[in-house]
Amino acid sequence: MTTVLLTLGRLPKALDLARGFSKAGCRVLVAEPYGWTLAGASRHVAREFKVPAPSKGKAAYRAALAEIVRSEGVDWVVPVSEETMHVAHLAGMLPEGVRLFTMLPDEVLALHDKASFVRKAAAMGLRVPESAALGSAEAEALARDGPVVVKPVYSCSGNGLHILRDGEPLPPADPAAPAVVQRFVEGREHSTCTIAQKGRVVGTMVYRGAVMSGSVAVAFERVEMPAIAAWVEQFVAQTRWSGFISFDFIVDENGVPHAIECNPRATSGVHFWEPEDIARAVLGSGKSGPVRVRPYRTLQQFYACLTETQAAMLRRNGFVHALKSLVATRDVSWDWRDPWPFLSMIGTSWPIIWQSITKGARFGEVATADVGWYQN
Repeated sequence: MTTVLLTLGRLPKALDLARGFSKAGCRVLVAEPYGWTLAGASRHVAREFKVPAPSKGKAAYRAALAEIVRSEGVDWVVPVSEETMHVAHLAGMLPEGVRLFTMLPDEVLALHDKASFVRKAAAMGLRVPESAALGSAEAEALARDGPVVVKPVYSCSGNGLHILRDGEPLPPADPAAPAVVQRFVEGREHSTCTIAQKGRVVGTMVYRGAVMSGSVAVAFERVEMPAIAAWVEQFVAQTRWSGFISFDFIVDENGVPHAIECNPRATSGVHFWEPEDIARAVLGSGKSGPVRVRPYRTLQQFYACLTETQAAMLRRNGFVHALKSLVATRDVSWDWRDPWPFLSMIGTSWPIIWQSITKGARFGEVATADVGWYQN
């Protein structure tokens, strides 16, 4: 039996992956700094291991993962979210024959870096917004020419992102926290999630936020955008990518997509695929056909959407729309054959809830704070 180690369990996409690999006949393990998590509560997970958070020390985190791989006879290591940038560094630390479903660290970080990604895509002739390093003369010229977006080169969930309108001065550059200045593109944001094998797209899902919690989508709408799918296919082919890879786009008023950043990991787009098909695509056994799409146009994270509905009621703006969406949309975690993850979600999500309350931050902002990439 193939043993798969998922390197995060707290997020709904980890639950989908766990269910999928289990249904594909695999033994599923989860490594997680929180201990008991959403995915770990599933009957499809054989065992969950508590590991040090990368924020407490990169070396200790990688060593703990490598020990699980050795002691449990793991065949595949599959990163789930922002921890991918750390997990990529396991290359060279694993026993012979163990497969890691991502690229080498330098390749992963080159795309996670918002400035480096734009340069790489532009060199391929792909459409991206004009960008420059904060503190450069080019960045000052961009800001004088119109609205811009300023964001850290390493960030997630919109953390640290600022939109500056005409005439607003750029913040001072900080060598310890480099940032990129990007020309603001007017339009609607779309996101993707792709499964790739050696430069070949196995499946790409395009979706957009239906309900937002800050800058993070907590309900999603699946859409068809051939221009975005073609953009992704060209990028994957030219980088020879293997693993999950995702992008955020702005589609302008003419229907032209502009890629604003890359997430070299899985995103919430995985929820729209049949979980077992995701597993087969990752394992390279997807010869039976394409990755099947689940029969839902919209999906939601119920508890997060409930919070947003309550907030809409308090601010007396958008409550009816939010309530209709909450009642009519299927939850990404619910499965009557595996109900405990959904029913125990308040308990398994409590570390995130507590941080959100005590820090006054959005749920999405704190959900991956301890596993995100940092330079030092």
